[in-house]
Amino acid sequence: MLSVLTSDISTASAQRTAGRGASRPLPLDDIADGGRTYSRAMRELDHLVLAGPHLPTLVADFERLTGVRPAPGGRHSGLGTANHLVGLGGAAYLELIGPDPDGDEPERPRPFGIDALTEATLVTWAIRPIEFDERIATARSGDYEPGSVRSMSRRTADGDLLRWRLTVPDDGHGLVPFLIDWGSTPHPASGGLPEVALTSLSATHPSPSDVLRALDVLGADLEVVPGTRAGLRAVVHGLYGPVVLS
Repeated sequence: MLSVLTSDISTASAQRTAGRGASRPLPLDDIADGGRTYSRAMRELDHLVLAGPHLPTLVADFERLTGVRPAPGGRHSGLGTANHLVGLGGAAYLELIGPDPDGDEPERPRPFGIDALTEATLVTWAIRPIEFDERIATARSGDYEPGSVRSMSRRTADGDLLRWRLTVPDDGHGLVPFLIDWGSTPHPASGGLPEVALTSLSATHPSPSDVLRALDVLGADLEVVPGTRAGLRAVVHGLYGPVVLS
């Protein structure tokens, strides 16, 4: 969902329950300031994934609310998807992904449950550990399975080939991030993307402790609060006020 937040997010944040058992803050206010020392959460945040059933509409709605036009990313061969990208400050970005408007129907379901979506949804997020393989081994030794590792690639709008590896977790809700390794490929956020400021990232879950344990084992940080449903929530700056991605 893409919507303008009318309440004061700083006030709402201050009213959240503090404490290890209920939530863990993710200090996103430092992300765009290169003069500060980043926490591990900020250094490792790679990207957020905002998926929708119709990519041109997703891009147009994002531009309407933020005043920022996402840049074309490229097409994912064989997956039936394409994306647009927006920088979030630092080495992080937002991926807007949906069915490839110019592609054929894929032989298998599109990733991120895109075929079942009826509106824009913040489906998951990714972290970029320096030691990709070691982090996977550490997670598995802590009884958390981050998923199988897949090698992927896509052509950019300029025709350059990007290659990366990622894990494919099977948690069913996207709150625990997948891991990504860009190897020698230039990072997408290094290419002069249009930017919006990311001010917060959090999640809700009926049983936050279950998610927090997986985050702990994986070495990831995310605020998780009790809620009736599992879901991610990010807030970025917009033309008319903070814009919520959920």
